[in-house]
This record gives sequence, C-alpha cells and structure tokens, in this order.
Amino acid sequence: MNRSSFETAAGPVDWLVPQWPAPAHVRAVCTTRQGGVSAPPYNTLNLGTHVGDDAACVAANRAQLVSSTGVPIVFMDQVHGNTILELSADTPQGLQADGCFTTQPQLACCVMVADCLPILLCDSRGERVAAVHAGWRGLLGEERSGAWHGVLEAVSRHFLPNSRMDTAQNAPEIIAWLGPCIGPQAFEVGAEVRAAFVAADARAAQCFRPYAPAPGADKWLADLQALARQRLHRLGITAIYGNDGTDAWCTVQQSARFFSHRRDRVSGRQAACIWLD
Repeated sequence: MNRSSFETAAGPVDWLVPQWPAPAHVRAVCTTRQGGVSAPPYNTLNLGTHVGDDAACVAANRAQLVSSTGVPIVFMDQVHGNTILELSADTPQGLQADGCFTTQPQLACCVMVADCLPILLCDSRGERVAAVHAGWRGLLGEERSGAWHGVLEAVSRHFLPNSRMDTAQNAPEIIAWLGPCIGPQAFEVGAEVRAAFVAADARAAQCFRPYAPAPGADKWLADLQALARQRLHRLGITAIYGNDGTDAWCTVQQSARFFSHRRDRVSGRQAACIWLD
C-alpha cells in the first residue's frame, strides 16, 4: 500500500496511489478520511451526498478532491447493480450506475465506497480507464442463460470494444487495482450469500469460512477481494494489484483511515478515481 503526496487546503493527506504497471499518463488515487471539512461522524473528507452529512460540507469536500486531482470528476448514484456509463465531458452528475469508463483525457471516473470494493482498470496502451463499485450484490450479478453477469462482466463488455479486431498477440492487457474494502476477518454474511456465489462458481467456496457468532448461527466470513480476483481471472484479467486481503486494507479495522458503514452505520464515503492525463 502506497501513500500519496496529494495536497489539500489542510496540507498533505494520507491518500492511496496505486502501485501498478499502468502507463505513465494513467493517474489514479483513492481517498481516505483525511483532507475535508465535515464534522463527526463524517470527519473529515466525506464525499457522499446521501449519508446525512451537511450538503455544503460535501460540496466543499468534492471541490477539494477536484482541486487536488486537477481534473473534473463524475460522481454516480450507485445502486449495487451492473449498469456501466461511458463518460464524456457533458455527462451529468448523479446518474444511476455502478461503473464507468472513458477514453477522454482529463476526465475522472469515480466510485464511492465505505466497505464495498473499488476496482480501477486501465489497458496497457493507456487508451481507456474505468472505475467499478463492487459490493457483493453487484459482483455476483444475475444468471442469464446459464452464465452469471455482474458489474465486472458488464464493464468488460464495454471496456475494450475494439479488442475483437486485435490478434490475440496484440490485444491490450487489462490491468486492475483493488482498493480498500471490508476485510475477510469482518465481512459476515448469511449462508444464502455463500450459496449464490458457489452456484455461480464452485471455486468461490474457497473465499468463505464458517463463522459462529451464536450457537446454531449459519454465518460465514467472506473474502470480498478474493471473490473479485476470481471473477477477474475468469474474464482473463490476471494483472491484479492492490488489496490482498490483509488487515491494512480493511475498512472496518482501519477506523482512523477509512469510512465503514458496517462498523459505524452512520458513515461517510471515500472515493477511488482514475483518469488519463
């Protein structure tokens, strides 16, 4: 995990910059709680407009993020689905989607999270970038004609539409970075969640372990980043960096650095952004 040299009005901030072999003109950052003006429990850089924070504080925080990155940022209304937007300079704010991509420089794709997994993507040519919001519902998706289609399958259909015209040797590689999310020591789910993932892919059973908070409870601990890695591998995306499931990446355990809805219930949102310089 690499900390950034980004600056805000309050000075340097402890944000994350992906360590991955992306082309030099691909820029990316994931914010933490630091750098904003919101009061507790949203302290300080809450970027979510839907969590009860003062609207003026959220607007100031978003303006700070735009100022720090130096590019316009498109914020979506995320609904745990698999709709993907293609962003352009005239894309309005607040459209319902859980992923976005663009080929336009100086325009940032962005997802907000507070336990769900942010996934940033680029191609090895540096022609496209994408951001995906992957909670378990969006990651699992729905079954269609015997195959499961979630948010990662949706973005893969849009992300490299010209790859069909490339030979296998010349097709650009897709590179992924996984940001902070609820960790495998904290993500308690019911048996129905495990059953759904295992029905979609039997290998998903490796990403769950039994958890017994009370006698007779049919509960499991899920490794969200590992489930995402399995989906990415199934799509042929094997260059995956970032979150490895260790405690340092866990939004629940790292209370000083990350917002967590599961931990606090009333919580702000951090953001993961990616753009072409």
